[in-house]
Amino acid sequence: MALLATNRSYRFLFSASAISNLGDGISALAFPWLATLITRDPFLIALVAFAGRLPWFLFSIPAGVITDRYDRRTLMVRADMFRLILTFGVIGLILQAPTLPLAGEALHYILALSGIALLLGTAEVLRDNAAQTVLPSIVSKSDLETANGQMWSIEQIMGSFVGPPLAGVLIAWAVPAPFVVDAVSFGLAAWLVWMIALPKRAAPTRRHIMVEVREGWAWMRAHPVVLRLAVMLGLINALFTMTLTVLILFSQDILGLSAVQHGVLLTAGAAGGVAGGMIGPRVVARLGQQRCIHIAQALMIAPFVMIAMTSNPYVVAAALFLEMVSGMLWNVITVSYRQRLIPDDLLGRVNSIYRFFGWGMMPVGALAAGILVAWFEPGVGREAALRLPFIIGTVGTAILFVYGLAKLRL
Repeated sequence: MALLATNRSYRFLFSASAISNLGDGISALAFPWLATLITRDPFLIALVAFAGRLPWFLFSIPAGVITDRYDRRTLMVRADMFRLILTFGVIGLILQAPTLPLAGEALHYILALSGIALLLGTAEVLRDNAAQTVLPSIVSKSDLETANGQMWSIEQIMGSFVGPPLAGVLIAWAVPAPFVVDAVSFGLAAWLVWMIALPKRAAPTRRHIMVEVREGWAWMRAHPVVLRLAVMLGLINALFTMTLTVLILFSQDILGLSAVQHGVLLTAGAAGGVAGGMIGPRVVARLGQQRCIHIAQALMIAPFVMIAMTSNPYVVAAALFLEMVSGMLWNVITVSYRQRLIPDDLLGRVNSIYRFFGWGMMPVGALAAGILVAWFEPGVGREAALRLPFIIGTVGTAILFVYGLAKLRL
C-alpha cells in the first residue's frame, strides 16, 4: 500500500476507479435483470448485452487516436459525465413503463434499453482506453505490476464483490434504485479524475486519422507477440461473454436464484478477482511471465467444465472464483507487458488496436449466446440449451491453451 500512500495522483485514479467500478458492478446485474423483467426471450436479452459490447468493436481504434491527440484526464471526466446523463435515461425508461414485468411491448423497451447500452458502451471505450494510458504517466515502470494488481483488485472488489449484491438488494427494493446509485458513482468518479495531476505532454502533430492508425498498426505488426496476445484475448473474451450472457438465465432457471442471491453468487467471481490481483504480481515475480501465462490459460478451462456439469450454486460459485483468478493473472501479466513495451506517444493507438481485437469479439460472444439458446431450445429443452455455451467454452479454451503452449513466447 506504499504506492497509495506516497503517490497522490495514483491515489485519485485508484479512488476514481473504485467508485466507477462500483457503478459498473451495479449495472452488471441491474441491466440484464431489468432485461429479464421486460422479456424472457434469450435472444432479446442477449441483444442488450450485444449492444453494450458492440462499441468495443466499432470505436476502439478511433478512441485510440483521440486518446493520443487530446488531454486524457479531460476525456475521462467527460466520458463519466456522459454516462451519468445516460443512466438517468434508464431511470426515465423504467418510470414511464406501465408495469414490470411487462406483459407486452417488450421489443420497444428492449430496443430503447439496447440503445442506451450502446451509448454507455461507447463512453466506456473512450474512458477505459484513456485510463489505461494514464497509469504509466503517474507511476514508475518498476511499479506497474503492483499498480495494475491493485487497480484490478479494487475493480473486482467494487465491480463484482460489492456492486452486484448491492444491486440485488436495490432492485428488490425498487427497480430504478440501482441506476440512481450508478449515476451518482459516475459523478464522483469524474470529480476524482479531475483532481489528478498529469505531466505535460507535447501536443502531437495532427494528421489524417488513418495515418495515425497505420502507425499504431505498424508497431503492433512489428511486435507479433502483442498481436498474438490481442487475438487470443479476443477469442477468450468471446467465450467468456457468451457464458456470462446466459448466466443470468442459468441462475434463474437452473439454479433457481433470486436477484439478491444472484448478486451474492457473483461475489465469488469478485473474490477470485481480488485474489488474482493481489497474488498475481508475486506469482509472476517468482515464476516468471512465460510460465504464468500458461498457468493462467490452463486455469481458464476448468470453470466452463464445472458449470456445464452442475446445478449446484456452490459449484458455480467455485467456478466463477477460479475463472476470475485465471483472468486476473492473465491481465496482470499482459497489461504490464504492454505498458512497459509500448512508447507513450503510441500507447493510446496501440492499446486501442489491441482492444479492438481483444474486446471487439465480446459482442460476437453475447449475440452468439442468444442465438444458440434460442436455436437449440426447441429441440433439446431449455436446460440443455443454457448449458451449451459452457460446453463450447470448454472446447475453445482447451484449444487456446494448446496454441499458447506452442506459439506464445513473451
